[in-house]
Amino acid sequence: MNGDRRTTTVTRPTLEAVAARAGVGRGTVSRVINGSPKVSEKARDAVLHAIDELGYVPNRAARTLVTRRTDTIALVVSETQQRLFDEPFFAGIIRGIGSALSETGLQLILAMAQSPEEHGRLEHYLTSQHVDGVLLISLHGADPLPGRLEAMGVPTVLGGRPVGLDPYSYVDADNRAGARQAVKYLLTQGRRRIATIAGAQDMYVGVDRLAGYRDALLATGLPEIVVYGDFSEESGVTAMRKLLAGYEGIDAVFTASDPMALGAIRVLKEEGHEIPHDVAVIGFDDSPAGAHSAPALTTVHQPSESMGRQMAQLLVARINGELLEQPVVILDTHLVIRASA
Repeated sequence: MNGDRRTTTVTRPTLEAVAARAGVGRGTVSRVINGSPKVSEKARDAVLHAIDELGYVPNRAARTLVTRRTDTIALVVSETQQRLFDEPFFAGIIRGIGSALSETGLQLILAMAQSPEEHGRLEHYLTSQHVDGVLLISLHGADPLPGRLEAMGVPTVLGGRPVGLDPYSYVDADNRAGARQAVKYLLTQGRRRIATIAGAQDMYVGVDRLAGYRDALLATGLPEIVVYGDFSEESGVTAMRKLLAGYEGIDAVFTASDPMALGAIRVLKEEGHEIPHDVAVIGFDDSPAGAHSAPALTTVHQPSESMGRQMAQLLVARINGELLEQPVVILDTHLVIRASA
């Protein structure tokens, strides 16, 4: 017996089918799908109802050709993968960006670049209409990428003020004020040999936190004791060893990041110093690791999630052609006092 084989073809609803069901022209349907305000409320409701009834899904590629929008933004991080995943600051920034984008329909892609070759490839990708805008964090030195993106018409928002550049839009924490508050607190606790483990000086965050340390000591006549790290825990270990070997009587250390503070605490404990009785330690980040260290870390809270949200909101506004009333946003910091100081 021969079976009667039939193939059922499912026809995808078309733009024309939506227009016919809604009783409007094809152009009206296109304007509704692309978010144009030049549609009456009655026509918009009819189109949306027809889309729902028919199960119509817009052709993304065709929409991109019409609107020149990809509905994608890039987050560019100029760090190694290890730094990105090890340091809590980046996690907070990404959470904040994700929460701000969750209701926009925009997709986020992560890009990393360190070498000039990687920067060159990334610049070509970002300026070739693959993304609608770019968020940049952890820039080192006078990185040319932000300026080149803006020159090519790619809206860009930076996380942190960069060294040697004057970008149109960025979001940062008040790093200088936070560092100043931390060191002034140590002074009120009677500390008089206060050292700092400063961050990388090719980043404004490192420059500002060192400046805040110096601000607090300026009127006291006390000596500055400065060594440098790169914000990582291992650099905190190395720097703390330099301090113990090169300077006598240090009774407090302000570090430019929580990971460096945790590295310093590790060395101090290994060398038999009691914290905070012998040496007080303050970090900068307010990371979960600092809250659960032994002793719990006194630190400067920086609102990394809020920074991420503000960056994303500014970028979305720029992509939508809005004029930014405040293209630069500086967020407050505050001291979180725990057991280490």
